[in-house]
Amino acid sequence: MSADSHDEVEYFFNTRTKAVEKGQLSSWEDLMGPYSTREEAQRALETAKKRSDSWDDDDASWRGGGS
Repeated sequence: MSADSHDEVEYFFNTRTKAVEKGQLSSWEDLMGPYSTREEAQRALETAKKRSDSWDDDDASWRGGGS
């Protein structure tokens, strides 16, 4: 018996309430995700900040370290 995509649980981080939701319970404009685990969703803001910082570093390197 194979796992059906309808049986997969997804987690979302709600940026308005700062809570993790099991499944999409709120409007998309308030959600980050989906994430595979509750723990990944709990770290959504931290993960986004790390990615943004990394992209900023890449941009600076591409520009030669400054303008």
